[in-house]
Amino acid sequence: MVFSSLEFLFLFLPAILLAYFAVPVRLRNPVLLAGSLFFYAWGEPVYIVLMLVSITVNYGLALAIDRFRGTPRSRAALIGAVAISLGLLGYFKYAGFLMDTINGLLGTDFVSPDLPLPIGISFYTFQIISYTVDVYRRDVPAQRSWVTLAMYISLFPQLIAGPIVRYKTIAAELTHRTPTLERFAEGAGRFTIGLAKKVIIANNIGLIWKDTLLSSEPSVLLAWLGLTAFALQIYFDFSGYSDMAIGLGRILGFTFPENFDYPYVSQTVTEFWRRWHMSLGQWFRDYVYIPMGGNRVPYLAWVRNVLVVWFLTGLWHGAAWNFALWGVYFGVLMIVEKAFLHDLLYRLPRMARHAYLIFAVLISWTLFELGNIAQIEQYLATMFGLAGVPIVNDESVYVLRSNLVLFVVAIGASVPLLQAVQTRIPDRPFIRQAGVPAIQAVLLVVSYAYLLDSTFNPFLYFRF
Repeated sequence: MVFSSLEFLFLFLPAILLAYFAVPVRLRNPVLLAGSLFFYAWGEPVYIVLMLVSITVNYGLALAIDRFRGTPRSRAALIGAVAISLGLLGYFKYAGFLMDTINGLLGTDFVSPDLPLPIGISFYTFQIISYTVDVYRRDVPAQRSWVTLAMYISLFPQLIAGPIVRYKTIAAELTHRTPTLERFAEGAGRFTIGLAKKVIIANNIGLIWKDTLLSSEPSVLLAWLGLTAFALQIYFDFSGYSDMAIGLGRILGFTFPENFDYPYVSQTVTEFWRRWHMSLGQWFRDYVYIPMGGNRVPYLAWVRNVLVVWFLTGLWHGAAWNFALWGVYFGVLMIVEKAFLHDLLYRLPRMARHAYLIFAVLISWTLFELGNIAQIEQYLATMFGLAGVPIVNDESVYVLRSNLVLFVVAIGASVPLLQAVQTRIPDRPFIRQAGVPAIQAVLLVVSYAYLLDSTFNPFLYFRF
């Protein structure tokens, strides 16, 4: 079940909100836990056991970390917790990939396990690890209530696609939170914006990318249009889902971290990754990069740290070599920017810096989305006119003309244009109190209409 499904919008969400606000405060955590487990079981009735086992094991080990603090047993409990979490993630997500790699390298014929990927395992595993590590670091006390910890891990707004909400971020709100009508309205508005981004923009522009891959008449222009469409699709798909998660959290009384900050306005790759999937970047910074020494090490060790982090970031997104290549690609660009490119770029006009960033990111999406090296090479060759295809043909002109308004709307919505407009709106109560909700209501109705009429409703990060 995803947020942009009719089952969620018309059945699950009204039911869980009604139950949540109807019960006494002391029962809200159990209600959220039960609802979140049902939400997860809707798509993964078997792997809910895996998540509950992971929660229970880490619950006990965190208590052991706290109880034996300052002794070798505390450290052993931490190592055990992290090893078990990574072991489960590694087995269910990477065992087949590892076996296929070994068979390819050694010419062996080991049986590769064919395991369905548990939904959201990458997200909830990182949340569990952050909890146990933070308990060991004394950043938070160990949670004594299994129900509260289980509710934190399985909390349905952020369970399957983030943002990655660290325990210490909402530790106080897990036991003391006060949902209000104002917060409900803010959360509903944020949810509506996210739903519109996903349903109205991402789904529609994603069709262009899908049709580009299936085209029998490729051209240079069509390749660039298709890749631009994918870049916009994945942004609105994931940032829209994050907006919906943050909005739902707000309705329930939680404050989740922001996950996107208009990344396509960036001027360097380093800046882009401070704005894109922010919760993931911060997780790798605090739990991998800094413990390895960060940038307070000799230069070659720093290069190693960056490449390791970005190799892992790539593999986190998927168990395939194209994801690893995608991660290393960004790691190399960051190293080059640090070495000399950053200073060189800032001698150029802002537009040139922005063009560099957009070009670099577009190239990265071919590595991310296309399944193998041959496909990547073929698509890049088409983009750069090296595949014997025309620069422009009738199909590419038709695609551009038919979707020009959609491209303009999507590009405009990917930059803080609305924020700039809002600053020029007169600060009158009627406009603020009635105008904004009216626009949100229109977006909600249009989003529902698209969902009722469309069969194309993918969620790209659902597979992670």
